[in-house]
Amino acid sequence: QLQWAKENVSSNVYVGAQNVSLFGFGAYTGEISAEALKDIGVEWTIIGHSERRTLFGETDEVVLKKTTRALEQGLKVIFCFGEVLAEREANQTIDVVNRQISGLKSLKPEHWNNIVLAYEPVWAIGTGKVATPEQAQEVHQHVRKWISSEISAEVAQNLRIIYGGSVNEKNCGDLIKQGDVDGFLVGGASLKPEFAKIVETCNTHNVSA
Repeated sequence: QLQWAKENVSSNVYVGAQNVSLFGFGAYTGEISAEALKDIGVEWTIIGHSERRTLFGETDEVVLKKTTRALEQGLKVIFCFGEVLAEREANQTIDVVNRQISGLKSLKPEHWNNIVLAYEPVWAIGTGKVATPEQAQEVHQHVRKWISSEISAEVAQNLRIIYGGSVNEKNCGDLIKQGDVDGFLVGGASLKPEFAKIVETCNTHNVSA
């Protein structure tokens, strides 16, 4: 299906995978390697989505290794992170986020041109709940400051940090007005007509969806 999409969608639409293997070519039944994705012209992959972390047991270490390998193979990466409801209610959001992104310090300087960070509070994914604009901005701003401190101010300024979690046509406008929200990782709404409104809203603010 990825190859079909690549061959049939408009040339100004990038095609991405929802996951990529930790491994290269070899006896890894069911896995899709970065090399295979590149071979069919796929440019992007999502790594670290909450469902991969919770349902498939992908640890922070595995997510980092997959991210590093995908970047080294020439893919661009949407790196996902975010807290579950219990962690949010226990005021542990920033601690969890710090833990999940801390390994990014090991990336090579050139890798930062090919990575987008996606904050996805797990309690807001597919639930109809959504982080308030203020909650999203708090995390995005923290991450940008962390990147500035731990990586460089230039990387922090140029880095896209996008939000994912029950984004829809009604809430996208308020979310995108936040200073450190650079676009959206859209799930269910991307399959509905309202996605056009989300894209239009992002275009108005010169960011991505």
